[in-house]
Amino acid sequence: MNHSRKDILSPVKRVVIKIGSGVLTTKEGLNLDVINTLSEDIYDLMKKRGLEIILVSSGAIASGIRKMGLSQRPQSISQQQAVAAIGQSSLMLAYEEAFKRYGRKVAQVLVTRDDLTNRMRYLNTRNTLFTLLNWKVIPIINENDTVVVEEIKFGDNDNLSAMMAILADANLLINLTSIDGLFDDDPRSNKDAHLIPRVEKVTSRIEKTASSIPGTLGKGGMQSKVKAARDVAMCGIPTIIANGLKENIMSTIFEGREEGTLFLPQPMPMRRRKHWIAFTKSPKGRIMVDRGAEDALVKREKSLLPSGVISVYGRFSIGDSVTIIDREERGLAVGLVNYHSTDVEKIMGLKSAEIEKILGYKHYDEVVHKDNLVLMKNP
Repeated sequence: MNHSRKDILSPVKRVVIKIGSGVLTTKEGLNLDVINTLSEDIYDLMKKRGLEIILVSSGAIASGIRKMGLSQRPQSISQQQAVAAIGQSSLMLAYEEAFKRYGRKVAQVLVTRDDLTNRMRYLNTRNTLFTLLNWKVIPIINENDTVVVEEIKFGDNDNLSAMMAILADANLLINLTSIDGLFDDDPRSNKDAHLIPRVEKVTSRIEKTASSIPGTLGKGGMQSKVKAARDVAMCGIPTIIANGLKENIMSTIFEGREEGTLFLPQPMPMRRRKHWIAFTKSPKGRIMVDRGAEDALVKREKSLLPSGVISVYGRFSIGDSVTIIDREERGLAVGLVNYHSTDVEKIMGLKSAEIEKILGYKHYDEVVHKDNLVLMKNP
């Protein structure tokens, strides 16, 4: 794909913009100058291009930490939830005041992964976002840190922004951070590091490069941002990672300049149902497979049969999401399982014809059917 940035950005109408803690906060608290500048830039684009904007905003916990005068991030869950509640009000007030200057309203949308794992709540969230956009209101999304527990966390707002881009049928994800994009090394410690302006496909090599660039105030470093770009690319959505501290960064991006790192979308995006399986359902366990099953899944896009299973980790029920891994515990795929974990343990290594003899019943020949399976392995 050799399209220019202008070609890629020209048809964009709905954008998810993720703004990181390194952009939004300083040692004194929220960076109101940046919030005001970004709000003006975003409003200008909405007015000139008719864009629909969804913001995924970090900064609540960092703001709360500084508001309370704490020297570091609290360790206990209850304290983290408390500082998130304290910081969230300041964060929303800052956005409300910033956009009010241009006659725009904002809406707070707090979600947990559990909200999106449940299909009905997933659709309700989607309908709410579309209603807000139809009313010309800017949704500002954050994880509901005040009630969330580890089992239903998104992990970081990079992952949340990817899920929101997919859920909302966005045409573009913009991830604003405190550095200029993806480099071949950490530019803060290596002056000879070079910016990578364009990524055709997120390979294991690209992910390894990203892992060398850690985060600062936020939870997610460059690796989580690249993973989010990979996830939405599989759904046909491009991503731009850029420096949110640069003046008029949004306008610069939409002028088609070589700003930040552009991640191209895959030319054949997956179906909406597989979007949900791959990026929204939280895996409840893992299934390790042998080399033959790995080849069948990855190279021939076949279903997972019990004969290829060699180990089961965790406890899951019929219809739960599981991660399929190879013998080195590397992720190969995510899929919806047809049998309980205890039953998979009983039939692993056996032929499908033997399932009923062992379990006393047989609903399916496959442990995971190919229609309910999404490959995740990079070349």
